[in-house]
Amino acid sequence: MIDIRTDKLEKLYSNVASAKVRYEEAISKFEELYGSVDALGSAEFGIFSAPGRTEVGGNHTDHQQGNVLASAINLDIICVAKTTDGNNVNFRSEGFNQEILDLSELEPHENDSQSSALIRGVAAYFKASGYKVGGFNSYLTSDVLVGSGLSSSAAFEVVIGQVFNHLYNDGKVSNVRIAQAGQFAENMYLNKPSGLMDQSASSVGGFVQIDFADQDNPKFDFVQFDLARHGYSLCIVDTKSSHANLTEQYASMPEEMKLVAKYFGKKDLHAVDENELYGRLHLLKGKVPDRAILRAMHFFADNKRAVAEAAALKVDNFDEFLRLVRESGHSSFEYLQNVYYNPLEQNLSIALGLSQHILGPVNGAWRVHGGGLAGTIQAFVPDAVLSVYRTALEKLFGKGSCYVLGIRATGGTRVF
Repeated sequence: MIDIRTDKLEKLYSNVASAKVRYEEAISKFEELYGSVDALGSAEFGIFSAPGRTEVGGNHTDHQQGNVLASAINLDIICVAKTTDGNNVNFRSEGFNQEILDLSELEPHENDSQSSALIRGVAAYFKASGYKVGGFNSYLTSDVLVGSGLSSSAAFEVVIGQVFNHLYNDGKVSNVRIAQAGQFAENMYLNKPSGLMDQSASSVGGFVQIDFADQDNPKFDFVQFDLARHGYSLCIVDTKSSHANLTEQYASMPEEMKLVAKYFGKKDLHAVDENELYGRLHLLKGKVPDRAILRAMHFFADNKRAVAEAAALKVDNFDEFLRLVRESGHSSFEYLQNVYYNPLEQNLSIALGLSQHILGPVNGAWRVHGGGLAGTIQAFVPDAVLSVYRTALEKLFGKGSCYVLGIRATGGTRVF
């Protein structure tokens, strides 16, 4: 079996012993499916990793070419892969059946599973961009929980991009381009109108403020910040509410923002002057839905907040950062209106209300996480009340529903 060097794992994982066991098990599963890897060279074989992500600031601003503050986290997808002579991709994800797809056909296939569609979409983007693609055999395992709001789909897209990058393009494809391939696959092959934040945070890694004004060349400003030094933990709470059948609701957010932009003759809100919006509000009223106006107000405020949050962290003004996180959360609730979709089922609202009750008196912060409507919330929790907070939220949503996360400095990468 390949030697799993701990010095490489130390760059990605806090628990190296556990990570080593995980890698060894993934290799063993791969060999059960495809044969020994002992004689394979680096040109034909590799092990790749892509982390999940957490959105810290800028809720639904990326699809309007705005600013976000995001971070890669210490949960990831591992992919063991080797090249094949043909165009077939054989892959099996832990807990799922093996699938096969033919990369000689890169048009969307109606009967593709989500994973097959994403692989085909990433391959199509690579080929259209002048890069090489080819067949491979692979085994994948993930601790980025599906439906957790931590972007397991983006991590999947990024790790597949890394396979094509290193096994067929000598590692020459930038992590930004790999992120763009992932967004393309999600937009065009799953018909999900996602922005570029999820893929960028997973692919680039670290704690980073991203400006998407130029979608082809987003600007990355890395923030060096130690949350633990301030005595806080980052928590994601899974409220056990389903995202199923919510695509139309998610799509309404960029669509309504674009309606406002269109009124001003622009494609996206980033090109609209905020003062012009407020100055012509009386003319806009009635031309677009009222909710679209409120969502535009949220965009302008949260777009600036994401930059301000990064600036506060850079000068170690943690109290200001927490204040801005709370402000962002209220803006999503009141203006963006993505905390619930059914007044009779409001898991996110209840989770936020309980978080405010516990964390408000101790200078914590809480907000909806990611797309919203269902799924998860995010909280910055003082370590002194972490046990109390976790117990209360898990009593409500079930044991294991509150995840305490770490920040990962490295994005999508070849590990071995």
